[in-house]
Amino acid sequence: MRKSFYRAALAPLLLLGSVSTTQAATWVIDPEGSEVVFSYTYSGTPYSGKFVNIDATFEIDPTSPADCQIDVTIPIEDMAIDDEETKSYLLDIELFDVGRFPTATFTADSCEMESMNEFVADGQLTIRDQTHPLRFPFTLNIEDNRFNLTSEVTIQRLDYGVGQGYFANTSAIPNEINVAVDVYAEMQ
Repeated sequence: MRKSFYRAALAPLLLLGSVSTTQAATWVIDPEGSEVVFSYTYSGTPYSGKFVNIDATFEIDPTSPADCQIDVTIPIEDMAIDDEETKSYLLDIELFDVGRFPTATFTADSCEMESMNEFVADGQLTIRDQTHPLRFPFTLNIEDNRFNLTSEVTIQRLDYGVGQGYFANTSAIPNEINVAVDVYAEMQ
């Protein structure tokens, strides 16, 4: 009788433990299904491009969001943009300077839950060897062993040194760069 009681009392705890263990996992970006788009204007004309070949891992447990870990590396040179001349300018010394700074990174080691699937990660964004805090709000939808993370943030490009010489002037290219994230990841 006592054995049956303990088994009955422990069963929900074991079930709860297995649920949180399955949720606390490492997720790796699916680069084919993911998209990180940046948009800006130049003399009032809108432009956009995509960061591709991104390497990212996420350790996110929706039941314990404070323990999240996000590590993202973006190879700047691999950006996709329609116009080769524009891409050449973006990669040049006055903007991203990929010869000296080939990657941008974002790391976060804490998240806050805002609602059922809305979170904010407090992290550090590094571009051109300039690191600044970044609050990264995101929506997280999990289905089986795959998740979709979406977000939109605005980056102040001059804070990161993206704009030297002529490009430091915000009359042609505003300081605000919008970044839209639509990332899929697989549980490992």
